[in-house]
Amino acid sequence: MYYLRLLGQYALTLLVALSINFFLPRIAPGDPLDYLLSEDTLRAMTQTDRLRVLSDFGLDLPLPMQFFNYLVGILHGDFGLSTQLGQPVWDILMGRLPWTLLLTGGALLFSTLIGSILGVLSAWRRGEFSDIATLSSVLLVGSLPPFWLAMLLIILFSTTLQWLPSFGAYELGAPSGSWDWYVGIAKRMVMPVLALGLVQLASVLLIARSSMLVALEQDFIMFARSKGLSERIIFFKHAFRNAILPLYTNAMLGIGSLVGGALVIETVFSYPGLGSLIVSGVGARDYNLLQGIFVMTTISVIAANLITDLFYSLIDPRTRKSG
Repeated sequence: MYYLRLLGQYALTLLVALSINFFLPRIAPGDPLDYLLSEDTLRAMTQTDRLRVLSDFGLDLPLPMQFFNYLVGILHGDFGLSTQLGQPVWDILMGRLPWTLLLTGGALLFSTLIGSILGVLSAWRRGEFSDIATLSSVLLVGSLPPFWLAMLLIILFSTTLQWLPSFGAYELGAPSGSWDWYVGIAKRMVMPVLALGLVQLASVLLIARSSMLVALEQDFIMFARSKGLSERIIFFKHAFRNAILPLYTNAMLGIGSLVGGALVIETVFSYPGLGSLIVSGVGARDYNLLQGIFVMTTISVIAANLITDLFYSLIDPRTRKSG
């Protein structure tokens, strides 16, 4: 019953988000064609041409029917045609999505792993010079704007040291699936992942450190010390296991901020993901393309939150419902 109620809550959230995505552009003043076509194209069109275009995009139907078709299209993966690229939006998104997943997944893994380790070690040596130095350094880097940090990385690793390429996702001319192709992907991932992960690192470190400090003040830690267990065993076997849940929650909820940060990072590095696609879509006023990206990112964030809730009980038995 609990899981059914949970699924119902997320389904309602998804429906509200999709409804906002549908109705917000349509309640804006102006002709819908203003969002679909350029000004030069509109001036050259006759009234018959305008009606035909509206019919092609389903905009001549009553609003409730448009909304119904919109939901049915999402269930079937049909987001319409991109006016900018002239291709189905679904095909365009499927071509760009793997690159964004690779980038955000790498940044999430980097920030969670390094941030957790630094946070745990910082809590272990709380009050010492290493604790203060770690906190100051990570908070300083985390406060930097992502685009500015990305530019610093380009200046250091690409311009000055000339170690890494500064644009694209793979080496042009390398056969797809070859060793050189994979090496090119790995090299071009380093700076975008660092730029995204370093900004996210600060919040992970703070949560890991505070969770460990709270766990160390619990009664079961005092009981473990009274049994004569070493501080290392107490810290990693007892305290850390009870501090995992906030880290897990922060990692999953961080997906949303990483997706938002990818917009800027992909633009700086000319990375062919959804972020750079949003920029080109806004410039071309590609309504269907932007709507499809919003739907995909919304579903991804809601799915990440749902997975977080579903796996709570497996990570921490204290959260399990009786019966």
